[in-house]
Amino acid sequence: MNELGRLEDLPQDYRDALTQRNLVPLWPSLRGVLPPHIPTRQTTATHWPYETIKPLLLQAGELTPIEKAERRVLVLANPGHGLEKMQASPAIYLGMQLLLPGEWAPSHRHTPNAVRMVVEGEGAWTTVDGEKCMMSRGDLILTPTGLWHEHGHDGQEPVVWLDVLDLPLVYYMEASYHINGDRQKQIVGRGDRAYARGGVLPTPVFQRTNKRYPMLRYSWVDVKAALESLAADRPDLEAIQVTYVNPETGEDAENILGFYALMLRPGQTLSLPARSPAQVFHQIEGSVEVTVQSQVFALAQADTCCAPGYTAVRLRNGSTEHAAFVFIADEAPLHRKLGVYEVRD
Repeated sequence: MNELGRLEDLPQDYRDALTQRNLVPLWPSLRGVLPPHIPTRQTTATHWPYETIKPLLLQAGELTPIEKAERRVLVLANPGHGLEKMQASPAIYLGMQLLLPGEWAPSHRHTPNAVRMVVEGEGAWTTVDGEKCMMSRGDLILTPTGLWHEHGHDGQEPVVWLDVLDLPLVYYMEASYHINGDRQKQIVGRGDRAYARGGVLPTPVFQRTNKRYPMLRYSWVDVKAALESLAADRPDLEAIQVTYVNPETGEDAENILGFYALMLRPGQTLSLPARSPAQVFHQIEGSVEVTVQSQVFALAQADTCCAPGYTAVRLRNGSTEHAAFVFIADEAPLHRKLGVYEVRD
C-alpha cells in the first residue's frame, strides 16, 4: 500500500487557505480514522478498587451536603480518555454514588439512560416514574431516558451504588440535558412483583398499561437464584450468564447498553472472545481475577474494572469452594443497532 501524503508536505499558503475556509485535507489523517484491521481505541484496561473509593466517598459526604451536590458521586474515569472526559469507555459512564441516612436526592429526569447497581447498605429507595424501588445489595434499578426519578434513604447506614449511564454517547450527540422536578407521588404497583416469574406475563384483558419499561427493579435475590438454577440444570454450560431484559419484549432492558449477570463456578476459568463493544465488570459476590491483554486485576467484592473493545478477556474464580458473581455492562445493543457488532476469533 502506498504511503499517504503528510500535512507538512503541503505548502503553508495552501494549508492556510484551507484553514481560513474551515476545510481539512483527509488523506494525511485517513489512517487515523480508518486504521487497518482494528479500530484505534482510547479505552484502557482500568481497575477501580472499592476499598480505595469508599473512604473518599464517605469523606465527600462530610465535605458536601446533598443540597449542594444534588448527586454525590465520584466518577470512575478512564485515563485513556482523559479524566476530564468522565467516561469509562466510548459510551459508558460510571460513578459511585453515596446517599446518607435521611437524605433525599431531588427529582429530575434526563436524556441519558441510567441504571443503579447497589453496592452496599439498606434502607434506600429510588422512585422511578412514581414506582418506589427499594435498594438492596446487588439489585439493578433502571432509570431510563426521560423518566422522573429521585433517591431517598430511610435507613441507618450509608448506601452506595454504582451508576452506569450512556452519557458519553448522548453528550457527544449534543442531546444531553436534565430537567428538575417536584417530589414524586408514589403509585401503587411494582413491576418486579408483576413480572416475578419467568415464562409468564400479566395478561391485559381489558386495558394495556403501554409502559415502555414495565420492570424497573431487578432483585439480586431473584437473579442469583436464576443463575444457581441454571448452573444446577445445565452442568454442561461453560458460561452461566443471564441478561437483564424487558419482560414484555425480551429485548435488552435499555436500548443503548446491555446488562448481564455472570456466575463462575468454584475454581472456574472462563475465556471471553474479543468482541467489538467495550465492557465493564463489577464484582457482586466473591472474587475474580480478570485478565485484559497483559494486565491482571484481582476484583474483590464491589470492585469494578473495564476492558476495551476488540479485546479478549479471561475470568478466573480463585475460590475452590464458593461461586463468584459478576455484573457486566457493555455497548453491545448500540453496536448491533449500528451494524458494527462483531466477534473476533
